Amino acid sequence: MKVKHLVRLLRQVRGLAIMSSAFVLLVAMATACGGEELETPMAAGTEAPSGEAPGISDTEILLGAEAILSGGMGAVYSTIPETVGAYFDYINDTEGGVCGRKIVYRLEDNYDDPARAVEAARKLVEGDKVFALVCNLGDAPHAASWEYLNQMGVPDMVSAGGHRFGADPQGHPWTVQTIPSYTVEGTFFGQYISESLPGKTVAVLWETSAAGIDGLAGLKQGLDPSKNEIVDDQSYNNGDVSIRSQVTNLANSNAEVAVLFSSPGFTAQAIQNADRLGWHPQWLMSYINSDDMMFQFVSAELLEGAITFQALKLATWEDDPAVARHYELMQEYGGPTPTNFTIFGQTVAEVAVEALKRSCNNLTREGFMDALESIQDFHSDLMLDGVNVSFSDNDHIGLQTGRMLKVSVENGKGKFEYFGPLFEF
Repeated sequence: MKVKHLVRLLRQVRGLAIMSSAFVLLVAMATACGGEELETPMAAGTEAPSGEAPGISDTEILLGAEAILSGGMGAVYSTIPETVGAYFDYINDTEGGVCGRKIVYRLEDNYDDPARAVEAARKLVEGDKVFALVCNLGDAPHAASWEYLNQMGVPDMVSAGGHRFGADPQGHPWTVQTIPSYTVEGTFFGQYISESLPGKTVAVLWETSAAGIDGLAGLKQGLDPSKNEIVDDQSYNNGDVSIRSQVTNLANSNAEVAVLFSSPGFTAQAIQNADRLGWHPQWLMSYINSDDMMFQFVSAELLEGAITFQALKLATWEDDPAVARHYELMQEYGGPTPTNFTIFGQTVAEVAVEALKRSCNNLTREGFMDALESIQDFHSDLMLDGVNVSFSDNDHIGLQTGRMLKVSVENGKGKFEYFGPLFEF
């Protein structure tokens, strides 16, 4: 076992219990030997030799995910892990799976609830004995389950935007983030405002969750205070029925730019209430709103000119060969109706397959994590030019680039269009 692996175990044990003196001695020996490989007893979270790892048999690789599958949020976001499953079926059908084994993928509903997320993760890990979790979804629920997964030493590919999930490889070495974090997005928004809208005052609506807290922190990081001032910010809770008072306060600030770190329903409320008040700032809204579904919540006319952020090709680009192929795969392998969310889901699955292929000579959980951390500049045909996925042992945020999107209206129909340069975090 190499020193790098021992370091990962040390981080994990720190979350599990007090390290034994024998383990401390082992690390000291490894350091003294300058990284030589040592034969060591199995420790908590370590893997048995290839072929004996949980979820690995001679014929199958068992993967899973705990995700929001039901309720209002599940109606939209469940399509992401469902797409992952459809892509795995495609790989099984056309390539015989990975490493000579078929991929089996099991989903558990976390009901957008932290306690249920831990239950779901525990069932997958201890009951089903999955090899790794791919496309865990939901900021609030996963904030609870990722602790458990890191304690158990289970690879955790998360598709939630909380910055913590990819920014702490030291404390949570088993988790990687496959989506730009809200902090990354907020930083890009701040940079865009100061570069393109200098002198304009800014107001912010933010949810009291990772989406809002991290987004606001990123916005402040990206803004140049000599060019733009945040004149007001208002928060709301996910369970609130109305945000009318918050929007009224923001409108009274007379801000010329408004940034919305909010989910689609609340984003629609904000824009509609602002219109009733006669307040029409330049809107910037989180990437969780960057899909044509938004036109079901608020009219295209009111959304015209609103700016958001993305890193992938759009589902409306049906003439693009990669997007057209995505439509074919979803239809042939029982996936959801294509949207920008399913485009993202396929890219997550592609990264997982790439890591598995790199793990064939060491098909263990540790080997899978090493493979993920070896990925540099991985490019899917569904990504924009210049957008790539990269990980390392000290950076677990895979996507840190993208471009701005703007809503335009043509013949009464709204659509998203990319503009401007590529932003890099």
